Amino acid sequence: MTKRFSPGQLVLLVVTGALAVVWLAPLAWAVATSLKPEADTNKIPLQWVGSEVTLDAYRLVLGTGGIVKWAINSTVTAVVVTVMTVLFSAMAAYGFARTQFRGRRVLLAVILAGIMVPPQVLIAPLFAEMVALGLVDTWWGIILPQVAAPVIVYILYKFFQGVPPELEQAAFVDGAGRWRVFFTIVLPLSRPVLAAVSIFTFITTWNNFLWPFLVSTDPNTMTLPVGLANVVQGTFGVRYAQIMASVVLAGLPLLIIFVFFQRQIVRGVAHTGLAGE
Repeated sequence: MTKRFSPGQLVLLVVTGALAVVWLAPLAWAVATSLKPEADTNKIPLQWVGSEVTLDAYRLVLGTGGIVKWAINSTVTAVVVTVMTVLFSAMAAYGFARTQFRGRRVLLAVILAGIMVPPQVLIAPLFAEMVALGLVDTWWGIILPQVAAPVIVYILYKFFQGVPPELEQAAFVDGAGRWRVFFTIVLPLSRPVLAAVSIFTFITTWNNFLWPFLVSTDPNTMTLPVGLANVVQGTFGVRYAQIMASVVLAGLPLLIIFVFFQRQIVRGVAHTGLAGE
């Protein structure tokens, strides 16, 4: 039986399709340009397909651009930042959701205020602090400032408020302490939201350009966005095929993560406790 769409559904499909085209067109253009000979990238009028399909741009980027080293640096940085951010944010959120202590409301208000402060405002004092601590051009100089994530604390705080306290009380009666309850009961129940915030944190850290660019000038600690910026500025000149090949290679890990973990992302968003806010 053929399914009939209402006028509202048809309008929604058309709008969604149009937005999909708008979002996918730059990606398609980047892929198409990366497969062109370099001479075809400057032709006027612009053409989607070059005179031939070639992988020369990818070979040059992988061979001389240092992209593999930068990708490894980005992976290490993103993984460490994600683990530390999720762990420390979960601890803080659970403390706010389940314990009462003097100054709790003030500290929670400070965290909420941190969500409203643009990260760019903190760049100067953070950089001065890294210089004072001798952490410029080091892994910890790149990692530590990215670990503080007030929005992750708030998301987990709202989720923990929805966890039935009876589950924890039963464990307390059996002699379990607060840490044991947190690691053996609360965290396993929080896997959907933890998966979602982990993926969001990983993607944000992977794409972060400004802070690693400011705090790292050593090629051995450069992340992928910073390395690609250097490629655009000097190593290859303005060679659009190689630039687009670099962009495609940089985006592949994130695309793979989304394809394999999109269900966890959707479930995590649905369980954050923010749906009714």
